[in-house]
Order: sequence, then structure tokens, then C-alpha cells
Amino acid sequence: RLKKYFDASTMGAQLKKESGLPLVDCESCHGPGSLAIKGLTRKLVAENAKKGIKTTCDYKTLIDLKALPAPAQSLICLKCHTANATFNLHNWNASIHAVNGVSCFDCHTVHKSPDLKVRPIDTARLCFRCHQTTQVEFSLPSHHPVNEGRVFCTDCHNPHGGSSAMLLRKKTIKATCVQCHPEKRGPFVFEHADVAADCMNCHTPHGSVNNNLLVARQPFLCLQCHVGHRINSPAGGKASAAIGSAFYSKCTDCHSNIHGSDTPSFSGKGRLTQ
Repeated sequence: RLKKYFDASTMGAQLKKESGLPLVDCESCHGPGSLAIKGLTRKLVAENAKKGIKTTCDYKTLIDLKALPAPAQSLICLKCHTANATFNLHNWNASIHAVNGVSCFDCHTVHKSPDLKVRPIDTARLCFRCHQTTQVEFSLPSHHPVNEGRVFCTDCHNPHGGSSAMLLRKKTIKATCVQCHPEKRGPFVFEHADVAADCMNCHTPHGSVNNNLLVARQPFLCLQCHVGHRINSPAGGKASAAIGSAFYSKCTDCHSNIHGSDTPSFSGKGRLTQ
């Protein structure tokens, strides 16, 4: 039955077809099978058969991948899965997963799976086995729709390694975000300079109790960097006081193009108000 599963798996069938790799079989991972039968002879097998004794191979001579430490397990896989093979895993050894003792077998089942590739829709369930705090964040009122199946972990992250500790597919946080939010890419004539490079200065990527994935509510978020200012209304009196009170509740009521704008403000000072 094991051979049946293996022949139907990616390891047993798909790699041979798609990658042009040499024959992938049991010995590719477990070492030469000849070692397991080295002490067996026809005479010994015949004698044991007459006695009703089953002659077994010396399986201890084969490599038991589950008994190996995580780096050694992955090293077995990386013999084939390198930069020149089907899957580009040249960043794996330096990745945060590898450094923390995660191996290929924590996500992939070699023998039993008919397809070792993890489907995007299954990635969240797989990732949440270790990233439980992140799973909770996706249940907060404002969140990316991962649980709804509209966004996948692998849209932003490369589990096999990336150029940052967060395993991002792109080189920067902004480059990752603007894949889905191109209108925020810029460049703009009037940039919000403090946040132009890093969206996470204001937003948390997974989930938040605040609207729009903000790390804090307005105006407290804005006041972390900006000093508040008064609103001078020509109406004066109660009208001016009412407007001033409303101002301190939500900065974006006036500064609506907070990510950047090509249009000058009323003052001409590029205050991102239009």
C-alpha cells in the first residue's frame, strides 16, 4: 500500500515528469536498500521459511528521516529541491522557519499525500497550527479576509524563505501591500513622508479592533507624530467650538488623502486634504 501511495504522490510521479530529475524512489531519501538486505542469503531465507520464520530486512541500516533533527530532514529534501530544480528553495536555510527548527515534514507529508503542494485555500489552517496568535488576530473586527477564503497567507508570505524575517514575497512591506492596494503606491506630489516606506507605521496587517486595520484609533494615531492644531472658523463662538470639537475626533474628515495626494490643499502647503 505504501508503494501505491508513493507512486501517486508528487515525489513518486510528478517530479519525474515535470522537473526532469533522475528517478525519484525510496533510496533517494532513505539510502541504498542493498544495506538492508546485505546479510540475507537465499539459504537463510529458505531455512527460515521451512521453520515458518519470516525473514526481515535490517531496516536500521536505512535512514529514518523522522529520527533526524530538523536541519538534517530538510537537507534530505534540499538535495533535489534546490535553485536548479522544480522548487526554488535557496533561501530556506537562512529563513526564520529553518532557524527555529521547522522542517519540510512539518508541512508536507511525503508518503500519504497525492500532492505535496499545499493548496492556497489550505494554507491558513496549516499556518495556524504554529501561528496561533495570528489566527486570533484574523478574528478581530477589522481583518484581512483570510478566514473567508478571499486572501491567503501565501499572498504575502513565502513559507520557504524571503528577504526579511517576516518571510515576505516582496522586498519591502509597501511593495507587498500595493500588490492589492495599487492606488496607494504613489509616488505623489505631496507624500506622507513618515509612512511612505512602511505601511505598518499605521496599519497592522492581520487584524485590529480599530477600523481599517489601524494600530490605534484616530486622533491618537495621528498625534503620535503630529501636533494637534486649532480650527479658526469665521463664524466664531459656538460654531467654532463645535467644529474644533469635531476636529479632535477624526483627522481624516479633513485630511482625506492621507496616503498622499497630487492636489494641493487649500493652504497650498500640501496637507493631504484633497
